[in-house]
Amino acid sequence: MECPHLGGSVCLAPDSAKFPQGSPSSWCCSVCRSNKSPWICLTCSSVHCGRYVNGHAKKHYEDAQVSLMNHKKAEKQEKIQHMVCMDCSSYSTFCYRCDDFVVNDTKLGLVQKVREHLQNLENSGFTVDRHRKRKQLESASVNSKLLKVNGSPTSLCATGLRNLGNTCFMNAILQSLSNIPQFCCYFKELPAVELRNGKTAGRRTYHTRSQGEGSVSLVEEFRKTLCALWQGSQTAFSPESLFYVVWKIMPNFRGYQQQDAHEFMRYLLDHLHLELQEGVNGAAHPVFAQEDSGLTAGSRCCVNGTSTVVTTIFGGVLQNEVNCLICGTESRKFDPFLDLSLDIPSQFRNKRSKNQENGPICTLRDCLRSFTDLEELDDSELYMCHKCKKKQKSTKKFWMQKLPKVLCLHLKRFHWTAYLRNKVDTFVEFPLRSLDMKCYLLEPENSGPDSCLYDLAAVVVHHGSGVGSGHYTAYATHEGRWFHFNDSTVTLTDEETVSKAKAYILFYVDRQARSGSEKL
Repeated sequence: MECPHLGGSVCLAPDSAKFPQGSPSSWCCSVCRSNKSPWICLTCSSVHCGRYVNGHAKKHYEDAQVSLMNHKKAEKQEKIQHMVCMDCSSYSTFCYRCDDFVVNDTKLGLVQKVREHLQNLENSGFTVDRHRKRKQLESASVNSKLLKVNGSPTSLCATGLRNLGNTCFMNAILQSLSNIPQFCCYFKELPAVELRNGKTAGRRTYHTRSQGEGSVSLVEEFRKTLCALWQGSQTAFSPESLFYVVWKIMPNFRGYQQQDAHEFMRYLLDHLHLELQEGVNGAAHPVFAQEDSGLTAGSRCCVNGTSTVVTTIFGGVLQNEVNCLICGTESRKFDPFLDLSLDIPSQFRNKRSKNQENGPICTLRDCLRSFTDLEELDDSELYMCHKCKKKQKSTKKFWMQKLPKVLCLHLKRFHWTAYLRNKVDTFVEFPLRSLDMKCYLLEPENSGPDSCLYDLAAVVVHHGSGVGSGHYTAYATHEGRWFHFNDSTVTLTDEETVSKAKAYILFYVDRQARSGSEKL
């Protein structure tokens, strides 16, 4: 956004004497001494931790405002306020008064000068030794994260994703998708661009900001990101190249404002699907490279044209039954889907916590039942009956004609009321294992005993009150262990903690598909 407060808040000239010693990304908060998420005030050069660590950068701004209000000459000093700060790792700029990331600069270009100075400090020879020591400490930290699993020590090899400026919505989705084995393995096993395209064989073809729009590949950048996440060679990876491609092909996500994680996931899957169909990266890709993957043509779902790995993994089919209440005519329609958006039933919307004792707890089954139960359409949704030849009152019911390999369930936590989009903060209880979808099938008698059982693979959680603010994190299971992904920070967690999360998006993997992928 265009911030109007830069003139009175950015007073910091690029003078090395005013900055702390060492690499900016390793600077410590002046209050708590944490070196996680350091931010530098562009008024006074003091360094504090971000709001998702201990929030001292925001408190520095708040304390400055109180001090100005109490000062006898407040009106004269109003121009100098500590509103704007810069992330010492990603160099993005944030204004606390606007409560948003900033894209403009002062007339003298001071923001860009400070940004360049921080980059020079990060890369200068003066900080090489200190940077090397930090890497050694990070390596020692990784080596110290050893657990005993089945009696033998194992390393915490998960990699975080750096926040590039309110990109937690993207990070949470990427971490969730990276823990869906069949989907992730398909992309990781694709050859790199230079190996797939004969014209560029042997030449570096990774995309830079100077290249044209036609040269970018979402599939390639997505592949590189997934490959980086579980190598264990670094504690955090910067998805800058992927985010640049997102900006190029998805205009809705340009800028650094907070976005909706579910909307991003749908755009991402749709564009991956289209690019794979078009064969942008050489020849058109098969659904799976392995012939014994167990995914036959009959099990594929084509949302738009030829099936791809996206529709093969996430694609299901709904049967939509509509009955005219006047003449009884029944209309059936089959709708392919990649995810299901479920309402939280209205009777549970005031219930915020799992520990509240006022009435029963809302469960995922309540949300599924609300989605599939027979309902009478209201007057604003009258059905055009072909027999009556006019719009009539009717009933509607959904059945599952085909279940997907990965069932993605989106809980509709944001609702428009008048001109505001409010959040439904109700806790919804969900199973970690054995979600049985058999009762929602159109023909349950044709399914096997375990063919409708799903186990949880990942959960995306929204923290905060509004869709345009707050923070996204994700929980995901990998090789039998649960991890919490909070941007660049990854921690081991347990099933009890996961089960208490206020889920926004749930990823369930078909038990038969999971066991099949483990055999490959």
